[in-house]
Amino acid sequence: MISTALKWITGILEGLLAIPIVGGLFILGSGWQALLFMFIFHAVTLGFSIKDGRFSVGSVIGMVANLLGVIPILGWMLHTLTAIVLVIDAAVSSASRKRD
Repeated sequence: MISTALKWITGILEGLLAIPIVGGLFILGSGWQALLFMFIFHAVTLGFSIKDGRFSVGSVIGMVANLLGVIPILGWMLHTLTAIVLVIDAAVSSASRKRD
């Protein structure tokens, strides 16, 4: 399923944005465009997840994280939380797909 692959990708990208200082510098260096890109990417992932019959809480958290990502410490915590939730969700989706 495409939604599982998108969850892996968004989870990894959120993990990279959650790296202290480096993630913040990347966001600032992109002129905040990284947050807009990730918001749209999460919306696309959520759309594919719903189409596959699997709601993705991680994508919703990711959209919130990228809206609030302009607040330094809160953004870092939300990016970290999003990365963890998405990677776990992707792993569970991958495991359940293998069982089917």
